[in-house]
Amino acid sequence: MSDRSNFLTRSVEWLRAGYPTGVPRQDYIALLGLLRRKLTEDEIRQIAKDLAAQSLLSDDPISGEDIETMISDSMLQEATPEDVARVSAHLAAGGWPLADPPTA
Repeated sequence: MSDRSNFLTRSVEWLRAGYPTGVPRQDYIALLGLLRRKLTEDEIRQIAKDLAAQSLLSDDPISGEDIETMISDSMLQEATPEDVARVSAHLAAGGWPLADPPTA
């Protein structure tokens, strides 16, 4: 397994740890916006598909098409500071590395 593939797998595990009962609909925009800092568009889309599949077990399921629409409509840029803080707390609880690596 490549380092990148391993990172993607760990990302999904962090999401499940940070959101053990599933991601609430209001957190998707901020969540995907934060993930964009570390992941490619294809990786974001794969995670979106995984989250949609996982949401089928929740009280508020979301389809892959709904998430794709959020991505396509560039709603990722509209997360409020409160949304980002709430989602960041969930990700940190799951062990997500929120700090960007230092640039040389």
